[in-house]
Amino acid sequence: MKTKTIIISMLLLISVTIALGQKIEVKSGNLDFLKNQKKLKIEYDYSNMGVGKFEKEEDYIKKKVSELNEKEAGSGDQWKENWVTDRKQSFEPKFEDLLNESLKKNNLVGGNFDDAEYTLILRTVFTEPGFNVGVARKNAYTDLEAVFVKTGSADPLAIVTIEKSPGRGGMGYDFDTGFRIQESYAKAGKELGQYLVKKVL
Repeated sequence: MKTKTIIISMLLLISVTIALGQKIEVKSGNLDFLKNQKKLKIEYDYSNMGVGKFEKEEDYIKKKVSELNEKEAGSGDQWKENWVTDRKQSFEPKFEDLLNESLKKNNLVGGNFDDAEYTLILRTVFTEPGFNVGVARKNAYTDLEAVFVKTGSADPLAIVTIEKSPGRGGMGYDFDTGFRIQESYAKAGKELGQYLVKKVL
């Protein structure tokens, strides 16, 4: 009976684990302007983002806050605060750390540089938060657009899509939603940096 339970748990685990293949593609323009640059300003845009089954992030937040507050008063409000603060505290630093780890080979660094000639606006199009309840899990992932503009301008010089950037912990101990999503941004930063080094710089 115990063996049967373990097998069922393993099958459930496999059935809900999505094998994600990250894909990076230049959708418009070209990135030749990055050659010989030393600094790249980075900004972030989370507006008009879909989350999970919801086309609008605000609908996802409303449902999540209501569900959590029903279980424990105030827990939904705390979750909502973390949902937003995780961006500055972990998603963005992780993206930049891994991006710069790749770019340092070409002496290019990304960050909050107002004097950089070009800006990368990382736009989050979609977030799948995923879940991990021990016997079953679903990886997080994000769909992103890296929009390159001349600093101070809104006109795109190039747009690079990063589809299904996976987020999960290496040992499977990624029970926290914020941690899973953080790893998705880390992966996106690493892969985008490697792509730029290989294809452009």
